[in-house]
Amino acid sequence: MLALPGLFLPRAGKMTGNEPYAIIRAPDGAQSFNSGCEGREIPGYPYVIKYPGIVGVADEKGTEIELIEFFDCIGGAMWSRHHYVQSPIVRSARNVGSSMRYNLRPGKADLNLQGSRFPAGICGAEVSDTEIAISYIGIGGGGVGASDCRSYARGVIRCLTDPSGGGKRAGSTIWLPRMQRVLIGIDDTDTPERGASWTLAHNIARAVEDDTSRYLSHTIVQLFPVPYRTKNCVSIVCEFASSDPGLLIDRYHTLLERYTLSDETGMAAFTGFDPSPLLPFAWAVKKGEVQRNLLPATREGELEFVMKGRGIIGAVAAIPFYTRFEEALSLWTGQD
Repeated sequence: MLALPGLFLPRAGKMTGNEPYAIIRAPDGAQSFNSGCEGREIPGYPYVIKYPGIVGVADEKGTEIELIEFFDCIGGAMWSRHHYVQSPIVRSARNVGSSMRYNLRPGKADLNLQGSRFPAGICGAEVSDTEIAISYIGIGGGGVGASDCRSYARGVIRCLTDPSGGGKRAGSTIWLPRMQRVLIGIDDTDTPERGASWTLAHNIARAVEDDTSRYLSHTIVQLFPVPYRTKNCVSIVCEFASSDPGLLIDRYHTLLERYTLSDETGMAAFTGFDPSPLLPFAWAVKKGEVQRNLLPATREGELEFVMKGRGIIGAVAAIPFYTRFEEALSLWTGQD
């Protein structure tokens, strides 16, 4: 078991299901309050909102963590971001679609919680070879979010969690699989008569997703409108968190080869925490026509050219724009 020394929880204990407060575990898949009860009652425990999923991605050295929390209640997620950034563990936080992303530094912190001003936060983060441990603490409703709401999310291997509710101070430590970021860029999958790259990219990503590879985001990247474009001249990057990048890339490649309608399809894959070194090339492709000889060098275990048709240029250019939606969608007008 990964341990966080001296950690933070006033009375954390492993949940066995026999505790008097074990009812707080929300039933798996209970996303609709009206399902099967015609609005007359709330299935499960009414004072907990279970997070649909939590994912942890770490860099190669284990010095940086991205905690990705998929939420069901946007109000709770925005409240958390507002307060959690006060913790010294949190470098930054941002909202991406139905997820909140926290960039964390490993370590622990004794948070001086105060009602209204600083009622909850992330108080610890640690990385091992195979797991990432995250600790939360809060008071009142912040304690409910810091304990039960997150402890039983999809993706949590195990947890230590406090009873919560009312004005209690409560928290939890959750353990997640340590995953790597995998970015798959594709371009040129359609023809003037059939297909659409953005829809194919998403549907393949959904098809290959499983517990070892979680589909995180989809970004459409506007490229320079070259003469041989189908119509809009965009490429796509799909982001995953994966514990088996090689298998994920192989599965994605198999389906792309099967369903592409073009002989010039490009597919590139990047495995790593930060693809920003590819940005100079990517901006060049957004600003003008770029020849194949300017492609960045491949690096084993990091950047791979999987399908090498003409679309490989746009596929590589898409990668560093993942979740940078405004920049990705911008059409260059000739002025920086």
